[in-house]
Amino acid sequence: MDAIYRVEGDRALTSAYAGGPWDPSLQHGSAPSSLVVWAAERVAAKQPMRVARLTIDLLRPVPIAPLTIRTELLREGRKIQVLGIHLATDDGVEVVRASVLKMRREPLCLPDSAAELPLDMAEPDLGQDPVALLRAQNPFLTGVSMRVVKGSFLTPGPAAVWFRADRPIVEGAPISPLMRAAIAADFCNGTSSVLDFRRWTFINGDLTISLTRPPVGEWILLDAETWLGPEGGGIAFARLGDSQGYFGRAIQSVIVEPR
Repeated sequence: MDAIYRVEGDRALTSAYAGGPWDPSLQHGSAPSSLVVWAAERVAAKQPMRVARLTIDLLRPVPIAPLTIRTELLREGRKIQVLGIHLATDDGVEVVRASVLKMRREPLCLPDSAAELPLDMAEPDLGQDPVALLRAQNPFLTGVSMRVVKGSFLTPGPAAVWFRADRPIVEGAPISPLMRAAIAADFCNGTSSVLDFRRWTFINGDLTISLTRPPVGEWILLDAETWLGPEGGGIAFARLGDSQGYFGRAIQSVIVEPR
């Protein structure tokens, strides 16, 4: 199976391409995050709506194994829709719990003072492709194109990277721009690490994305930074952009441990 998932009814069969950098038997966070978005976008609303906020709690490490998808409608109104998305293993263990807030879409004529923030980073065709070593350590990355326009994966500190998912996420389904944004957003901690990957792990326990508008196109910009505290934790956060400008922010809670 070339795609990350094959969805059959409410079950998602997982391929080895979902694997992440911490353990080859566990999924990269981008994989279940994009699956949550796929499930959320399939739920119709009574009014034209867009996803305004997505919060994903990674309750346990997500194995490379079949997952059951459960979607619940928590609130259906004229202006908002709230969904709960749950991913569980075949033995009933919930590994991902997500909350998705949709808000009514209504085009408005806003004053110039409310203009969208334009990009202040180079376009992806001017960026540098990271070294192949990154992909060798991370199966999920073998299906992702990257272009670094600030900083470096291998140098601690803030960095800005364009991401484009190339491998299908759900077999037979297109990758939506919002799925692409979720994939990029989960790289906040890896993109902007302030620690040596060989000596430390810095795994995120969650991911929240807030959006001013739906993203567009295939390339998503992640302009990321990490702050660490003295007690084994911190946050990794980023501005999210596309070819039209910045459209949102992402934040992760990070757990830091020595290897």
